[in-house]
Amino acid sequence: MTERVILDCDPGHDDALAMILAAGDPRIDLVAITTCAGNQTVEKVTRNALAVCAVAGIDVPVAAGAAAPLVRPQMVAPDIHGESGLDGPVLPAPAREPEACHAVDLIIDIVMAGEPGTINLVPTGPLTNIALAMSKEPRIIERVKRVVLMGGSAGRGNRTPAAEFNIVADPEAAQAVFAGAWPVTMVGLNLTHQATADADVIARIAAIGSPLSEFVVEILGFFAKTYREHQGFDAPPVHDLCTVAKLADPAVFTTRDAFVAVELAGRWTTGMTVTDFGDAYGEEHNTQVATELDKPRLWDMTVDAIAALSGSRS
Repeated sequence: MTERVILDCDPGHDDALAMILAAGDPRIDLVAITTCAGNQTVEKVTRNALAVCAVAGIDVPVAAGAAAPLVRPQMVAPDIHGESGLDGPVLPAPAREPEACHAVDLIIDIVMAGEPGTINLVPTGPLTNIALAMSKEPRIIERVKRVVLMGGSAGRGNRTPAAEFNIVADPEAAQAVFAGAWPVTMVGLNLTHQATADADVIARIAAIGSPLSEFVVEILGFFAKTYREHQGFDAPPVHDLCTVAKLADPAVFTTRDAFVAVELAGRWTTGMTVTDFGDAYGEEHNTQVATELDKPRLWDMTVDAIAALSGSRS
């Protein structure tokens, strides 16, 4: 059985890899891509999404969404992703325009048109579009199968010592998503920092020998450089990839149930995903929190997906 997925993203180097895995793994049925401001402006990330679709031969609706957080000033990440949001490779001209509708409306239309419990929402950027969709059409909460999001951390952050970028970029939206009465899986930094693209991984991708594999190698090369310079990593962690991987193969990482809330008012901790695996707050556990990654499994499926979209097998 395939998992139907709406990928809500802000490409972004790791978002691009998530798109490729979602399109290339036979266990995933990618039904739409929506974008929101995050790693760069919504105009830039939407162009990036369409460029990745052109390179990888992905043919699904792409709709642009929220241009700013719900209530706070916009935050972008040129230090990690560059001024385009996807620096490194030469991006082709998009082969088509985005959908005329807003991403929030596309999300609602797809979820409401499908059978209940058949659509997974996979946000890999700030959660603005998802929160807006919940507000505009609350019935989607009971119809979505699962929300598998890249964001937060059960430990330290990366934008601040307490907060991960996607959450602190729009903490009010994130809190709404975690508080919703639907299944949520948090794929946070404590998990994604295990998903590094080391030299062996890059060599396997390069060996496919296709234009798409060359594009991915260029993406990872730029990502490695910025993570080395700004975060001190020897190899870049490809965060967003892990969300799609979990739906393709639930064994790719383990989870623990926890209560997760987003700090909205802390002077030093705004955007922190407060994670209680026990009962410190007396709150019902509302989230499955990713903990341990099977890294070889992750990269095997990713290499296979790139090969499949390239018209070959690894």
